[in-house]
Amino acid sequence: MAFEQRSLDAASAKMRAAGQSEEAIQSFISALRRVRSGARTLIPSSDLEPAPDVPSLSRLPAVDGARALANIAVVKLNGGMATTMGLTRPKSLIEARDGRTFLDVIVGQTLALRRRHGVPLPLVLMDSEVTRAETLRALSAYPQLPIDGLAADFLQSMVPKLDAETLAPVSWPASPALEWCPPGHGDVYVSLSGSGMLDALRERGVRYAMISNSDNLGATVDPRIAAHLAAEEVPFLMEVVLGTAADRKGGHIARRRSDGQLVLREIAQTPEEDAESFRDYQRWRYYNTNTLWVDVERLSSLLHRGHGALELPVIVNRKTVDPRDPCSTPVVQLESAMGAAIGCFADASLLLVPRTRFVPVKSTDDLVVLRSDAYALGPDLEVTPAPECRDRLPLVDLDERYYRLLDDFDARLPDGPPSLREAVRLIVHGDVTFGAGVVVRGEVQLDALQPTRIEPGTVLGSDQD
Repeated sequence: MAFEQRSLDAASAKMRAAGQSEEAIQSFISALRRVRSGARTLIPSSDLEPAPDVPSLSRLPAVDGARALANIAVVKLNGGMATTMGLTRPKSLIEARDGRTFLDVIVGQTLALRRRHGVPLPLVLMDSEVTRAETLRALSAYPQLPIDGLAADFLQSMVPKLDAETLAPVSWPASPALEWCPPGHGDVYVSLSGSGMLDALRERGVRYAMISNSDNLGATVDPRIAAHLAAEEVPFLMEVVLGTAADRKGGHIARRRSDGQLVLREIAQTPEEDAESFRDYQRWRYYNTNTLWVDVERLSSLLHRGHGALELPVIVNRKTVDPRDPCSTPVVQLESAMGAAIGCFADASLLLVPRTRFVPVKSTDDLVVLRSDAYALGPDLEVTPAPECRDRLPLVDLDERYYRLLDDFDARLPDGPPSLREAVRLIVHGDVTFGAGVVVRGEVQLDALQPTRIEPGTVLGSDQD
């Protein structure tokens, strides 16, 4: 017990010395205590049953947008760097489409909603230490965006990586920055509170915050959802989509058999013997979009009762302290998912939304679809699918050796993406460069044993190819 307390004290002291909020410290110590005590972090399928039928956005009535959005704020998670694409800059500052970055589109959507409905609609970002400065510089291009008395952003927390053997904070003098990690996007609630942003929103009369990822441009504020929340007095709503084969590794919603509570289950929380069950998207049906609507008063009350923390399920990720060196010290990273907060609200709700509201860009496979003619950017910067893609977006699988890094990706698409509005699937194996005006129809697989160029205007997947 003495050793356990010393490691808890060491973690607290390390976080306090790094300037982390007391709320963040308490949240991390709560998670660490649960892991140290052997608390179960896995959720077996036998504990769960499928979630019941849920209401659909398509059935919600039209509403007065000005009234519905008068007390809404938008929170975008903006702590990620585009490292998976080989860049060292905020992911939201890479081009989304038509010469605009993700951040440009998000700001444009917000300003358009303000104009259309005559509402303040605050936009705040949850930045990290590595994204804050460059993001705030980019925001300076929009002097009409700030709202008096409300900061443009707040900082997410950082927590110590733990030695896998002792669960004490790991030491790595060769690169002390590697001793730290983000605590997962479940940190948004603690960071909202610890930064003072939650109180600032409440003081401005905000009742609901819509929280989503900055790489999902489909997650826009819909007045129908805002009105539904107020009418039904919903404290927490998660937008969900119907599962497909592509979602088999995603987080799904289920109902706990013991008490009927809705819960989110991620693959990292699933016992190995339940892996096949986890992938059964037809059974679990509803999948998390990471777009959430939260009653800020109810959230504040929950945080107050938890001494600044929500007791979210802990996700234990096992890595090495230097992710580029598999021989470096094994560590565990304690994380949480923001959607897991659904389990903290007894009267939480789900809303079935179309896939058009769930278009996250996690790789260049996703980016090529977003930049292609499968989507269009409307006058208010709304991202909408082409008519041919409203019920089905094309699936793209590009060879990681040649397309994973954004510079390599752009070099092989020098004149922009091929036309994908008539495509079902595009698979590329090998080093293929696309000329201007290439069209993909139906299902196409390209296998290049040597560097290959698809000539401009080529039609793939038809009788002409």
